[in-house]
Amino acid sequence: MGDFILELKDIIKTFEGVTALKGARFQLRRGEVHALMGENGAGKSTLIKIITGIHQPDSGTILLDGTAVTLHGPLDSQRLGIAAIYQHVTSFPDLSVTENIFMENELLLKTRFYNWREMSARARELLHSLGSAVDPSVTMRTLSVAQQQLVEIAKALSRDARILIMDEPTASLTKHECEELYTLVENLRGKGVSIIFISHRFEDMYRLADRVTVFRDAGYIGTWDVNQISNADLVKAMVGRSLDQMYPSKSARIGETVLKIENLSKQGYFKDISFDVRKGEIVALTGLVGAGRTEVCQTLFGIMKPDGGRIFLEGKEARPASPTRALRLGIGLLPEDRQLQGLVMELPIFQNVTAARLKKYVNRFFMDVHAEMDTAVGLCGRLALKAKNIKQAPSSLSGGNQQKVVAAKLLDCDLKVLILDEPTKGVDVGAKYSIYEIINELAKTGYAIIIVSSEMPEVLGMADRIVVMKSGRVTALFNAGEATQEKIFEASVFQSGSAGAERAKNG
Repeated sequence: MGDFILELKDIIKTFEGVTALKGARFQLRRGEVHALMGENGAGKSTLIKIITGIHQPDSGTILLDGTAVTLHGPLDSQRLGIAAIYQHVTSFPDLSVTENIFMENELLLKTRFYNWREMSARARELLHSLGSAVDPSVTMRTLSVAQQQLVEIAKALSRDARILIMDEPTASLTKHECEELYTLVENLRGKGVSIIFISHRFEDMYRLADRVTVFRDAGYIGTWDVNQISNADLVKAMVGRSLDQMYPSKSARIGETVLKIENLSKQGYFKDISFDVRKGEIVALTGLVGAGRTEVCQTLFGIMKPDGGRIFLEGKEARPASPTRALRLGIGLLPEDRQLQGLVMELPIFQNVTAARLKKYVNRFFMDVHAEMDTAVGLCGRLALKAKNIKQAPSSLSGGNQQKVVAAKLLDCDLKVLILDEPTKGVDVGAKYSIYEIINELAKTGYAIIIVSSEMPEVLGMADRIVVMKSGRVTALFNAGEATQEKIFEASVFQSGSAGAERAKNG
């Protein structure tokens, strides 16, 4: 028996004349964590669907334990010990944890009735082996995203999975939950499970992977031991060019104050938040998850109502009591969860773009669809959206292009302030650069921009000024030239209250 539990050789797959994979190859060793990386559209998802039997290759060979196999469907891959855990968990939310773990793999009594006692005990045992105290009798909808992923892993282990595919598992997790997942993956590797780990986050790869394989433009680029490839070389392999400057140079002229908030407070979330944003300026709002950053932005956008404090827009006090009111005042929000809060995934792109200003497109009693489409074409072209056409649904787009659709919707409104909550979350390195270019261009045209970000390099690379929060309070304010990762981390973890912010103001 060879070193590789799974091998794919010269895999070709086309869809309606479009080549999704061209001569792709991949090798997975026994008991290794193997990172699979590349831009959206590189062919990663197609490769995974071939491994799990969802798609069949046009040509090429799949070897399992050195023997050629043909996967006619997902059941074939499951029987051979292959399972996949996806970013958006595909569970049955109103069924119990036990029912989800043993779905289509139920344990039966001799009478052919379900053996609920045995399944419940087995589910508890599986969860315990993964370090979880989740009650197997509760419904899936009561669990966090991290707990739901853990249940999916327990389901895979209940079927004796030897190969586990994890597709962007950390995208929706907090930092603490990511650490728990890292520990779980390391334990699974220790038990001999072979893991394919797909992620856009370099942190995931360096923390977990033994080797990394890069795909680009539907083709295999190369495989390296993680400790033998530099960040710069990995980025170049993924995007096909050197990104010597990951963050585009700024050329915006910073003008007068557009937005100013004074002592903004919301009980249980944040207190005495004060900062301002000027025309053409990018202000980053950062800190650890749970610091209150998103809640401040939701308050500025009228989703939450403050208990105290004041908001000024161009020198006049403003009260954005609802998102509709905020948009009329000139404040727009690109939410952290673009799929849940930013888009209607199955509506055409052009209808998503115009959704915030429907009255603008009413012609007497009917919608002026031609006007909607003309607007969408112009705005999507401005943002370099990659799509077949504007009638395409956002659900079929990559994460970076979905983000551009949300941005186009904001640009269709007459805005002064753009709030971008984790604008590059879940997008690949090439798409990040494109989004950074768009943000800089928007600043250049005069928007006052707030970026909420958990990524320290992004904060340092994009912001003109940085506001650090901890436990609902501002702990530091930095000009871009003053800030370092160490200073931001200290303010995020150790400093507290207005004293920390005052120290930063005074240098």
